[in-house]
Amino acid sequence: MPSRKALVRRPGPRLAEGIVTHLERSPVDVALALRQWEGYVAALRAHGWETVEVPPADACPDGVFVEDTMVVFRGAALIARPGALPRRPETPAAEAVVAGLGMSVRTVRAPGTLEGGDVLKTGDTVYVGTGGRTNAEGVRQLRAAFEPLGARVVAVPVTKVLHLKSAVTALPDGTVVGHPPLVDTPGSFPRFLPVPEESGSHVVLLGDGKLLMAASAPRSAEIFAAMGYTPVLVDIGEFEKLEGCVTCLSVRVRGLDT
Repeated sequence: MPSRKALVRRPGPRLAEGIVTHLERSPVDVALALRQWEGYVAALRAHGWETVEVPPADACPDGVFVEDTMVVFRGAALIARPGALPRRPETPAAEAVVAGLGMSVRTVRAPGTLEGGDVLKTGDTVYVGTGGRTNAEGVRQLRAAFEPLGARVVAVPVTKVLHLKSAVTALPDGTVVGHPPLVDTPGSFPRFLPVPEESGSHVVLLGDGKLLMAASAPRSAEIFAAMGYTPVLVDIGEFEKLEGCVTCLSVRVRGLDT
């Protein structure tokens, strides 16, 4: 079986201070968030994923959103340079972990900015959201890193949400799913399926047709179940208050040599 590893990073004591861009700030229960994170990690493990903890970044309120530290494609990792300056200290420990896994590692350099939450991969196509935390130079560097590996990189605008994957993700068959009021250009995607809830836009592919989803999207889960998929629901409500979703709490790495 191909290896399936998921990089995760436990929430730190300053989680409630995380950056909020498109939402009204509301109180975050840090103790409850830790329990929700543990449930998220347990769901990954229960469905065949080996979790690898990146060392804590307790000085960084948003450190739990480890997906933003990198983009992984075919055994190579491009380490991000976050557009939000306070998040840049999150990347060195994440880089050390993927290097320790034997992955090829490159790093986004100034003046490029790129955050992993802006990158949606489906097959060989890599969509990159621009307009918020990721800039054109970041996209250029991602192209330079991954096109030689067979990626087709497509830049799409993001203005209504924090990251591209705050608006859309993709089902196993490549269909892109999103909540229409938050998607700038649905026509950018060859197949687009509207869903009724914002958090229904966010799925993590666990394998075997199983979709890790937020418990806050029951109607979207019903749609996916009717399509033959198996939703796996987890409560991540405290992270949703910080514009977090199921995708940004891990970096999924498939097919590494073991």
